[in-house]
Amino acid sequence: MKVFITREIPDIAFQLLKKHKIPFEFYKNDSPIPRKILLDKVKYCTALISLLTEKIDAELIDLMSRCKIIANVAVGYNNIDVKYAKKKNIIVTNTPDVLTESTADLTIALALASARRLYEGESLVRANKFKGWKPKMLLGVELKNKIFGILGAGRIGTAVAKRAHSFGTKIFYFDRSQHIKLEKKINAKKVSLRTLLTKSDFISIHLPLTKLTYHLFNEEKLKLLKTSAILINTARGEIIDETALIKILTENRIRAAGLDVYEHEPEINPQFLKLKNVILLPHIGSATEEARNAMAELAAKNVINVLKGMRPLTPVF
Repeated sequence: MKVFITREIPDIAFQLLKKHKIPFEFYKNDSPIPRKILLDKVKYCTALISLLTEKIDAELIDLMSRCKIIANVAVGYNNIDVKYAKKKNIIVTNTPDVLTESTADLTIALALASARRLYEGESLVRANKFKGWKPKMLLGVELKNKIFGILGAGRIGTAVAKRAHSFGTKIFYFDRSQHIKLEKKINAKKVSLRTLLTKSDFISIHLPLTKLTYHLFNEEKLKLLKTSAILINTARGEIIDETALIKILTENRIRAAGLDVYEHEPEINPQFLKLKNVILLPHIGSATEEARNAMAELAAKNVINVLKGMRPLTPVF
């Protein structure tokens, strides 16, 4: 048995593998593993622990003749050709639940930062341009009595809805399923996508990236938003057509946006950097000690279970 890990992850994963006497190797540079090295390493592994930065496609999977499991250290797994892996009898797992709270916290942080213009305020202070209190300086908006729209009422979307409701917002949500418990607990209302886009003051994206959600927020959809709307994305960057969003923000046709993910990540469209009405974060939704440790632990446990002949804890199929 040998596990290859595509990046250094929290030590708890290494400790678990050592405890179970499972040999492992990891790519030691703190950057995405070069494709050529990855192609070589997967030939010899019986398990692969991967991150979203790695494209696990058919070419790679064809080389993994000994591999029994691909354990993705993320909730999403759009970086993996899951259907092809299944065809090759390779189990694919993810890390759901353990990063729900951290991502929900950051989503609310982005909503507040956008609403209260924190980037502009901090930039003003750092540039030594703060000359004293002014009654109309950097006026923002409050969350209370606003409509907070949730796109995708899964684990993270639900956690965000509960947090937003505590600020006194009314919750709208768009989802394939009706969530009775959420509706009863915080009086959330299931609405159509168009209603959510046209009525919400805050719109928070919590959808997986699929063929249906790719560029869901195109220019046509973005034009439906209120001029006072704030758009938050902590899901996947490709769900938003960034060219269209930049145009909308440049023309001040919405109030602001808060982004933790990007369409061509890690590349950031340079036009974003010129705008004051967008908060830009470096994909840190799950960047808490608690979440990252739990993600690494769950990935390692999935690998250990499969290599020991047991069922994985969180298979994606």
